[in-house]
Amino acid sequence: MNVPGPVVRELGRAEYVPTWAAMREFTARRDARTADELWVVEHPPVFTLGLAGRREHLLAPGAIAVVASDRGGQVTYHGPGQVIVYTLIDLRRRGIFVKELVYRIEQAVLQTLASYAVQGRRVPGAPGIYVPWAEPHGAGQFAGLAKVAALGIKLTRGCSYHGVALNVAMDLEPFSRINPCGYEGLVTVDLAKLGIRTSWRDASGRLCERLAAHFPAVAAQADLASAAP
Repeated sequence: MNVPGPVVRELGRAEYVPTWAAMREFTARRDARTADELWVVEHPPVFTLGLAGRREHLLAPGAIAVVASDRGGQVTYHGPGQVIVYTLIDLRRRGIFVKELVYRIEQAVLQTLASYAVQGRRVPGAPGIYVPWAEPHGAGQFAGLAKVAALGIKLTRGCSYHGVALNVAMDLEPFSRINPCGYEGLVTVDLAKLGIRTSWRDASGRLCERLAAHFPAVAAQADLASAAP
């Protein structure tokens, strides 16, 4: 029996901490036949620190809440106008590891940007998606680039949660209060700043469509075991 491709759940505007708790609960109780899910959500303003997060990268959080999370990575900001898709994927069933998961998520973002005629790119060693940016800033691997999508993953029991955040049309000022993803001087942009006029719903629909294509239906683990010689 095949387990179908991911179920897309639209959560609307939801607080970060209860959503995080729900992801952990879902992952703890899922089994070999549980379908993967994509949770689409928009959070009120919040800074989150990953497992490796260092508080010195929080420059001036002000009144915005700071949450120490269990995802990978450093510090980032979530807020209205940002499409977040949490990728609850059973990696063991698909026979893939975290590196492949990250690649597929990033590829879905690149394809989403391409559908808006935006050229995205990867930066080796710095998960997420970046776009060419002419305004002077930074140096080294980020010279001439700005970040438009951030990514953080947690893996437990062979299953992932957390996911990807794509900036669509948001107040970007809070990013100036942190070193985004731990990189001093890294510029963060959204689709609106790139000249793309689109709705949150349109962007979320395009991203979920591409993500679902990268995680198609797969045989349940019990079926895989019974087919083994």
